Amino acid sequence: MLTSRSAPGKLPPMTDATSAAAATRLRRSPLHERHTALGAKFAPFGGWEMPLEYAGGGVLREHAAVRTGVGVFDVSHLGKARVTGPGAAGFVNACLSNDLGRIGPGQAQYTLCCDDATGGVVDDIIAYLHADDHVFLVPNAANTAEVVRRLRAAAPEHVVVDDEHAAHAVLAVQGPRSAELLAALGLPTDHDYMSFRTATLADAELTVCRTGYTGELGYELVVPAGHAVAVWDALTAAGAAYELRACGLAARDTLRTEMGYPLHGQDLSPEITPVQARSGWAVGWDKPAFWGRDALRAEKAAGPARTLRGLVAVDRAIPRPGMKLYVGDACVGTVTSGTFSPTRKQGIALALLDTAAGLADGDRVDVDIRGRRAALTLTRPPFVTPSVR
Repeated sequence: MLTSRSAPGKLPPMTDATSAAAATRLRRSPLHERHTALGAKFAPFGGWEMPLEYAGGGVLREHAAVRTGVGVFDVSHLGKARVTGPGAAGFVNACLSNDLGRIGPGQAQYTLCCDDATGGVVDDIIAYLHADDHVFLVPNAANTAEVVRRLRAAAPEHVVVDDEHAAHAVLAVQGPRSAELLAALGLPTDHDYMSFRTATLADAELTVCRTGYTGELGYELVVPAGHAVAVWDALTAAGAAYELRACGLAARDTLRTEMGYPLHGQDLSPEITPVQARSGWAVGWDKPAFWGRDALRAEKAAGPARTLRGLVAVDRAIPRPGMKLYVGDACVGTVTSGTFSPTRKQGIALALLDTAAGLADGDRVDVDIRGRRAALTLTRPPFVTPSVR
């Protein structure tokens, strides 16, 4: 799922501290002091000051911890909104793209908030279905206010949309040993993927959802903000036996890119539709109503002019967002996400490629890196196979 970004989707340069002027404008996680104590390097992200990586580890070690053991991310910058009242689930279902009718109470679903006129993606969201009259939404930080605004503008009188952005912290415990760690703390771990349970830890009632943004076995804990420090301390104390490592947003980005998971603001955006991003699986095509339905059905029928594809570097090159792609002298697309894969030890990328170019998996294109061409091979994500599903 789903992170937020400042200049949408782009991870800014690392800084050991944010300037005083900037700090007054940025929100901070309730765990900020814990991150500082761990030597975190902070960066502005979606209007928040969040840890990018930690001292004594760095991105490569944090990435490896999640692929082979267990890591914990503070993703409290993610938005939180609650929709309640008679018919709340039906209302949400008539707005967002996926079909809530496919799941039942206690399950979660990846869905999209699309623009009604264009079908572009305003945000991607995880929806927690509690009951017919209760849906909890986790949008991206930078887009929460806009998602809430659109829902409130469309809501019938008996449905209430509350912005609870600051009321909750979110901790993502990810990796092959994540279930062992949570079970040691007495938390439920045997529920299915994209389902959630309520539990208690450190005197806090929290939600344990079997979700994540890394491709590994993992859980996301939605915790009352006032209990975030106690829950973090309980996790890190128990985690010592499992070599738990605190992980920042830079590792989160390399992990999700290895899986080919889209990032809003880069691979999804108001200018990039789910049809173009190959996210049609998150659209309830047969639903009678959802925002962007007509525009998306028309684009699907006609075929998109561009399509999101995966790329792996042949040469020693790291593609980056915004770089142009060529076949001969013809520009055929643009990189949307690109990084060095710590697992493959290669450059990898997602890119929007012109459908008319007729490219297929296995074909090669060139990326222009400051005037130098480097070869890439079209490869269907994921770029790595996670150790545990």
